[in-house]
Amino acid sequence: MAPLPDSKPYQISLGPLEKEILDLLWQAGAATVKDIHDQILTDPDRELAYASVTTVLRRLQKKGWVTCDKRDRAFLWHPRISREEAQIVQAHDRLQRFLAVGNPDVVAAFADSLDRASAEQFEAIAERIRHARQQRQEGN
Repeated sequence: MAPLPDSKPYQISLGPLEKEILDLLWQAGAATVKDIHDQILTDPDRELAYASVTTVLRRLQKKGWVTCDKRDRAFLWHPRISREEAQIVQAHDRLQRFLAVGNPDVVAAFADSLDRASAEQFEAIAERIRHARQQRQEGN
């Protein structure tokens, strides 16, 4: 079970274009604005200004999703966390928001609505939680 990454974004929410650009960065590992812009424009039905890519990358940087290094005369953008770490962070955020409801009736209604496949997934999660607790207790 992968833990929460040490370095996580300051703001979890992402818009559609932010997600798309972040996906391109994860695929490439690192890219310039031109690389990303060119990749998006491989779709002939797509229009997007070069400056828009720059704006979105700066927004992703403010949110803590990407970093930027200057290489020669270009800026190279990198994701701060991997795609897997992002999924963990986003799942954790969703879970925390769900638990923040704090109403046992809401949680019970959710549990009642689970289908068999979901219930099996939750049982697997519960087993992982039991295992993690046991490891923690043995480590103390």
